[in-house]
Amino acid sequence: MTDRILLVEMADIGDLIVTTPAIAALREARPEAHLTLLTTAHSAPVIEQGLVDEILTLKRKSGQFNQSMGLLNPTNWGILRQIQQNHYDVVVYFHHFTLRLGTFKFWLIKQLSGAKQAIGIDNGKGWFLTDKLPDDGYGAKHQAQYWLDLVALLGAEPRPYRARVAFDDGILPIAAHMGKRIIIHAGSGGYSTARRWEAEKFAKVADALHEKYEAQIVLVGTADDNADQVTSLMRHRPINLTGKTTLTQLADVIRSADLYIGADSGVMHLAAAVSTPTIAIFGPSNHEAWSPWSPRGKTVVIRSAPQCSPCSYVGHGIGLREGCEARTCMKMVNAEEVIIAARSILDDMPMPEYRLPVREQGWYHRIQILGLPVDNINYEEWMGLINRWVRQGTRVHHVCTVNPEFMILAQHDVNFANILRRADLCVPDGIGILWAADILKNRLKERVTGSDGIYRIAQEAAERGWRLFFLGAAEGIAAEAAQILTEKYEGLQIVGTYSGSPSPEEEADIVERVNMSGADVLLVAYGAPRQDKWIARNTPRLAVKMAMGVGGAFDFVVGRVPRAPEWMQDWGLEWLYRLYKEPRRIWRMTRLPRFVVSVIIRGSK
Repeated sequence: MTDRILLVEMADIGDLIVTTPAIAALREARPEAHLTLLTTAHSAPVIEQGLVDEILTLKRKSGQFNQSMGLLNPTNWGILRQIQQNHYDVVVYFHHFTLRLGTFKFWLIKQLSGAKQAIGIDNGKGWFLTDKLPDDGYGAKHQAQYWLDLVALLGAEPRPYRARVAFDDGILPIAAHMGKRIIIHAGSGGYSTARRWEAEKFAKVADALHEKYEAQIVLVGTADDNADQVTSLMRHRPINLTGKTTLTQLADVIRSADLYIGADSGVMHLAAAVSTPTIAIFGPSNHEAWSPWSPRGKTVVIRSAPQCSPCSYVGHGIGLREGCEARTCMKMVNAEEVIIAARSILDDMPMPEYRLPVREQGWYHRIQILGLPVDNINYEEWMGLINRWVRQGTRVHHVCTVNPEFMILAQHDVNFANILRRADLCVPDGIGILWAADILKNRLKERVTGSDGIYRIAQEAAERGWRLFFLGAAEGIAAEAAQILTEKYEGLQIVGTYSGSPSPEEEADIVERVNMSGADVLLVAYGAPRQDKWIARNTPRLAVKMAMGVGGAFDFVVGRVPRAPEWMQDWGLEWLYRLYKEPRRIWRMTRLPRFVVSVIIRGSK
């Protein structure tokens, strides 16, 4: 009897394309099986004829990307009845179970299908699965490899099959050209506009490649993909096919090209699937999960890689679908990088290497509290690390001062949580952190605070020759703090002070100011979490060796905000003194009991 297998992939075009290697592997391993694909109507045309036996398509409203509610739309009830009538033996889910409502949707499909076997990857929510593989989170492996490993449970070979897409073999909607043909997609699909690169940079790349190779530049995508803006900024007129091709015609156009350039999108996955050399520009999205899948083709991923990137689809969560307001990760990718990569492909030269900073290990013991890191380090060890970074480092090292308030903030701010997890050092600032570590039987050496740390850093800097830059606080506060500390520590070099703001519009100028000063250590007083987000966004272009948020430390130095008496600091009651001096902090202080309760209930999780 022929097995009836229902394959469930109800996301966007790119998601479906990276599923096709697994479907092809399953088709090869189980040629007798009847494969039915449940997908979205707008994505279905990319499926190559013969890859599956039947396609069931769900309709969705324009702009709707979450199919959890769309499944129950009356227009889809006919499909649900058809699933119920077909009586499947197996259901395979090509999805992470990220949302609770989505998990219910997948369970409902299993119940309607009548299948006794349900296969998927499990992050703890796949309670209805009969066969499962562990879901290690987005980016632990490429999405295509996740699905190849999954169908291996049905006997398929998990080797890297190529993606399979449909295309037209008819007449191309484009004139023949004897030279190079370069496809540019200036959009990012409708799911997230945060992934888009600036139109002026696309125009600069297009003009440079046209002039170098007399290349035919072809713009593709939908009518909303910035093609008109790119065209208006170019010196040479391109061919504009945006909104003029079907998906299969688009695949054929891209297949005819010598090079494809675009940001993370379904069109990028289409280019990789037809083995066209591909340059993919990534910012907020997870390149480890969604980079072009092309075992037989040439692909280059270009990203500026700030510490906060990726911020969407990290771990087991969706994260920031639209990125952050600043979108610095995309702005820092420059046109010259893309031009160099394009020339290396078109001239068949060695591909450029993009080596990204890796957090070094082995200096200290790192523990987890509420799923966030804290490093077991004391002041002496920390000063030694800073000296090592200043003397031997080749990049900026981000230090975060972690206290209970930070940890509660990060439970609801995925960007901040990612930054803490990726920081080079998370020092235990706050008596509550030491208490939590004791509860978890991971005693910490001592409390290491930013407020006291600024004095220790200034002292060590005077002795070792480190150059400091003070950024943030109210107008004039950083300069006054610098004057007090230089008078206190003979030989201290504070090479710059500036109040500025964490506004995205100012950050490029501020980074240039800091770099021009020649500073080794940058202390930022914008308040948490803004100061840590500012540092994280700008890590690729900061020339300092260490950057740290110091909150109100400059205010403490100048006496604008008095410190608690030493006995209160020693007893961990500085928070109470701050509340006494600043009653408006009462709502912030409610995070402390929440932290205590959370640690008791969840511990390190």
